[in-house]
Amino acid sequence: MLTATTLQSGPISVIDYRCEAGPGDRPFPEQHQTFSLSYVRHGTFGYSVRGRHFEMVAGAVLLGFPGDEFLCTHEHACGDECLSFHLAPEVADTLGSGDEVWKRGALPPLAPIMVLGELGQAAAKGESGVGLDEVGMLLAMRLAELNGAKSQQVRHASSRDRRRAVETAMWLDANAHEPVDLERAARQAGLSPFHFLRLFARIVGVTPHQYLVRSRLRRAARALAADDRPVSDIALDVGFADLSNFVRTFHRAAGISPRGFRQAARTADPDDRKILQDRLARAL
Repeated sequence: MLTATTLQSGPISVIDYRCEAGPGDRPFPEQHQTFSLSYVRHGTFGYSVRGRHFEMVAGAVLLGFPGDEFLCTHEHACGDECLSFHLAPEVADTLGSGDEVWKRGALPPLAPIMVLGELGQAAAKGESGVGLDEVGMLLAMRLAELNGAKSQQVRHASSRDRRRAVETAMWLDANAHEPVDLERAARQAGLSPFHFLRLFARIVGVTPHQYLVRSRLRRAARALAADDRPVSDIALDVGFADLSNFVRTFHRAAGISPRGFRQAARTADPDDRKILQDRLARAL
């Protein structure tokens, strides 16, 4: 069962998708009607488009190009949730990124995208002063800037290997607040560290450590936008061992400090919001 709730309409429309499909449900072909980018905030699913297959996990982004037919599958788990931004052609054209950006199928969990995705989630829940359309434009701008980033298309992987990688990614996301090293994650997958590292990176698109850190950043961004806990408490709660490491890592991802992100994300002041937009748009 799929439910789609429209949160905002206009040149940038925002839809909250929630799917309860599982391994026993037969997939059916669908078609993209607009340029779109869908941030996976929970769960996992397979995405097939243009003869390519992607394993989508929390933090990944599904890209849609008008007219493309696609298929979503749920071989490994039940259910997923996506916050989807649909752009009118004139909005997509303003980015100057070309159609090829939107035809890439999907992006793996990337830190700058995940921070913005969680900002969008906070805005959708009314926990941020930033508008959903603003987050959508920031995400689209970042997508254009990340044109050279690799997609995580799955090549030559068995169903068993894909299941191992996806299930371990879900385990890493659920346990990101704990100390986790490569050996422990490999044991969870039932593989040697060397083979697990290669398998995970090939299927998910990032290394296990990168995914772990980005899961922590995703939770931190959500907390910064939604509650008043001290930054140091948030850093420790999401799994960072010390505040200075968290601040450096967050700043690299967002282009703004955790305190600055909180201030701009939670204010309705247009000047503060403009600062956030400018800094995030400039960040690499």
